[in-house]
Amino acid sequence: MAGIAGGALLLSGCGAVVLPLAAVELDADGAPNAVLRPCGDDLIQGLSLAGAPADSEKNLSGWRVPGRRHGSDAEFPLFSPPADWHAKAIGQQRPVPAYTYQLAFGKAEFNYEYTGIVTFRAADLARLKPGQVWADDRVMSRGEFEGLAAGSC
Repeated sequence: MAGIAGGALLLSGCGAVVLPLAAVELDADGAPNAVLRPCGDDLIQGLSLAGAPADSEKNLSGWRVPGRRHGSDAEFPLFSPPADWHAKAIGQQRPVPAYTYQLAFGKAEFNYEYTGIVTFRAADLARLKPGQVWADDRVMSRGEFEGLAAGSC
């Protein structure tokens, strides 16, 4: 997993700031959702979900979106990104309790100013109550996350 995290940081380039622009939540049925809040209409790349045991450098559960796209707020089932993103599924498409996951994207400009990342485990998702998200390594209200993301841009 260290390699996956390192890859996300390399994606963001030297000096890029990691910002709390991504979160996960549970829908009304208890299924995990992704919540992405890129800054404005920035060109972004590296949209991905990577999951693996902590001692692995392989992505064993998740997806990757090729190329670049203009950012916009997005919410979708964690293992089903929007069809027009043409995501490539990798491994198991469900939360695996023993895996650590990272949902990430980076600003795709020449200076790679920021990377939006949230790292979580299935146990973190299980702690969420309605109206809460996991972001910035903790449980918070959806409103708190929205304010944190908006204030980070």
